[in-house]
Amino acid sequence: MDFGCSEVSVWKEALSAYPSRIHSLSLNNKPNLVSLDDFYRNELPSLLHQRNPNPFLTTQELSKLMQWKLTRGKWRPRLLDFVSSLDDAVVKSASQKAFQSLPDISKAVSELNVLKGVGPATASAVLAAFAPHLTPFMSDQAMEAALGNSKDYSLKQYLIFANK
Repeated sequence: MDFGCSEVSVWKEALSAYPSRIHSLSLNNKPNLVSLDDFYRNELPSLLHQRNPNPFLTTQELSKLMQWKLTRGKWRPRLLDFVSSLDDAVVKSASQKAFQSLPDISKAVSELNVLKGVGPATASAVLAAFAPHLTPFMSDQAMEAALGNSKDYSLKQYLIFANK
């Protein structure tokens, strides 16, 4: 499917295929992908929005989000170790500041980048769980579709991607 496609029916068809695609990926040595995807797409956004007026993320939630992200792409266990060992108060504070910074995407990503193991791509996943209408997830596939490459995971590249 072409990123520039304006046919709504084509996009709806692609979106409707998502659950079966995730299921098929889970059969290929990624057995936790279905449950992690359900956590990321359904449970986590709900949890974040229940924490009004100052939404935040916990270390345990960040760790599960990182498992979801790594299961979808390249497995990098050091990143999971880094985020799993973060102090809960530090994660809570950084995520509160990030969510409060929106719609300033650059500031929001920078607030999360203070957490060890969290770069722009992981920050984008956190922000997309909270505000998907403002902050897309910087996945390999989305970067390839929108920009034609998925090699540069800098804040500058994320801002170009989010704008597109």
